Amino acid sequence: MSTLGGISVIFDLDGTLVDSEPNYYEAGRQVLAEHGVPDFTWEQHEGYVGISTRETVADWKHRYGLAASVEELVAAKNGRYLELARASTRVYPEMRKFVELLATERVPMAVASGSSPRAIAAILAGTGLDAYLRTVVSADEVARGKPAPDVFLEAARRLGARPADCVVLEDAAPGAAAAHAAGMRCIAIPYVAAQAAAPEFATAGLLLRGGQREFTARAAYDWLARTAPSS
Repeated sequence: MSTLGGISVIFDLDGTLVDSEPNYYEAGRQVLAEHGVPDFTWEQHEGYVGISTRETVADWKHRYGLAASVEELVAAKNGRYLELARASTRVYPEMRKFVELLATERVPMAVASGSSPRAIAAILAGTGLDAYLRTVVSADEVARGKPAPDVFLEAARRLGARPADCVVLEDAAPGAAAAHAAGMRCIAIPYVAAQAAAPEFATAGLLLRGGQREFTARAAYDWLARTAPSS
């Protein structure tokens, strides 16, 4: 039994637990270059942070007039990303400490991500986080991706938790909006500092405007303990 008043914690993966955005950017840049778009920039990529791969490539197809189907683009981007992720994916050190701390307290945990099931599994296995995070939901498994609440609600269902008892950790505005729509509290750690003032982040119970530079496992745990619902 957790000492945190029955709280369950749901983690976004990319940009929250792990710094996977450089790999996602490089995978996207390579795929777009192969389809005649040679100048895709990091700044353009930042606009897709927190958006599922399918929604991202659907926008590319419309924006750049790509001939390939959405399915072909998704497969190409996921394949390239998996190659990069298996070679190198960095876990944020304080996030690893937080997961381990919650595990010692037997807090139920899940991952709810816009990435594909294969990508999530590869990253969790490659980083060793799969030892702690065994409940996983991909946006591919639900009807709607973030900012819809579907992935978080499904994660709560699999944990056997009420949405009101769940706390989400998110780095992106669509994810913070999804947590709010799901009726869950949110610890927001913006990946893109310039987006910290986005209205979606205003709904967070705890907003760390400095992103991962400001996040510590102990401070996050203490906030959970202070704000845990009384039994």
